[in-house]
Amino acid sequence: MKPFQIVLALSCAVLLGPVAGCEDKVPEPELPPGSAVPKVQPSEPEPADLIKEDIVVGTGQEAKDGDRVRVHYTGRLLKTKAEFDSSVGREPFEFTIGNTEVIKGWDLGVVGMKVGGKRKLTIPSRLAYGESGSPPKIPGKSTLVFDIELLGVGD
Repeated sequence: MKPFQIVLALSCAVLLGPVAGCEDKVPEPELPPGSAVPKVQPSEPEPADLIKEDIVVGTGQEAKDGDRVRVHYTGRLLKTKAEFDSSVGREPFEFTIGNTEVIKGWDLGVVGMKVGGKRKLTIPSRLAYGESGSPPKIPGKSTLVFDIELLGVGD
């Protein structure tokens, strides 16, 4: 064998030796008896679509597309739960459903509510303020949560 081949063979043996007995599986760590591995909770997923949850079903007139409605609302960011706006303690907010006066999630989420009803809307960013958000309180790509109370329809 030539000296170069000997050096090459020894180099390969030195480099590959430590990994020769390796397996793909990593052994589980041993835990003291009675101890448990803490479970990691996944973060709350952001919805792909609007989520409507009726908290109180109203008994009054039902809101439909084209109706002028009056509501009280409180808005929060899904991720941080930080409140960014509320009409509670102020005058109710009025808008016409489907007239692009509000974010799309509201137009879709208030339809079907009855006066006296309270609904929680979880609105993905694509139905809210999208990529750009509404700085400084609402970052881009934010999923929003609104608690909405329908106070009146068409009056």
